[in-house]
Amino acid sequence: MELIKDIELLEGLPIIYIKSLKAIVCSDLHLGYEGVMAKRGVYLPKSNLKRIMKMVEEALNKTKATTIIVDGDIKNEFSEVDQDEFNELYDFIQFLKGKHITTVLIKGNHDNFVDKYKAPFNLTIYEQEAKLGKYLFFHGEEQPKETSKAKMLIMGHEHPSIGVYNSVGTKEKIKCFLYGKYDGVPILVLPAMNYFASGTDINLQPESELLSPVFKHVDVDGMRAIAVGYGSTIDFGKISQLRKLAAQGTA
Repeated sequence: MELIKDIELLEGLPIIYIKSLKAIVCSDLHLGYEGVMAKRGVYLPKSNLKRIMKMVEEALNKTKATTIIVDGDIKNEFSEVDQDEFNELYDFIQFLKGKHITTVLIKGNHDNFVDKYKAPFNLTIYEQEAKLGKYLFFHGEEQPKETSKAKMLIMGHEHPSIGVYNSVGTKEKIKCFLYGKYDGVPILVLPAMNYFASGTDINLQPESELLSPVFKHVDVDGMRAIAVGYGSTIDFGKISQLRKLAAQGTA
């Protein structure tokens, strides 16, 4: 699905392709998630990295990308680089090197201590935000700073999804992109790549409860929700309409 002339939302994937940068862009991988959770007594099957690599490979096969931009939270733990995080980060970087792909990381709030692997992993790392080409990338736990000259803002952090109900009233979460305006500048919020991060139901949550401070400057109800799931990418329209449908129990 073409969002604008230069940006494609890759069908069925939580990944975009920016033609002018020859880059695929994704966010919130949270590598090492299952290992970190196991140390807290929550045991999950180790499937996140495999699913991420499969999606990235599919994206690379569909595009002419030479770079991957991870828009924050490549790892999961706040206070350190857990051994499982290191192992998965190493495997992921080696996978990308095997595809001759350059890795760029815009640091998110979970990416503490990644800098020490910048040289051995040949990572390009930016603190909080970076203007690459026409676009300003930032993770989203802080307000973006240099917005005036950007054609579009691109962020992660929120893990957006929409809550939809079937005919018997059972709710399902579907990850989605959010597309709207931030102080007059187009903004695109990326869904989480992490398999276990089902996300925040944007159409069911009051704006005041959304995670990122960005949403204080955005008309959330006026944003478009572009859902990603079951191999498809579908524009569900404005959040305001999805709120109405949810209230009727038919979204």
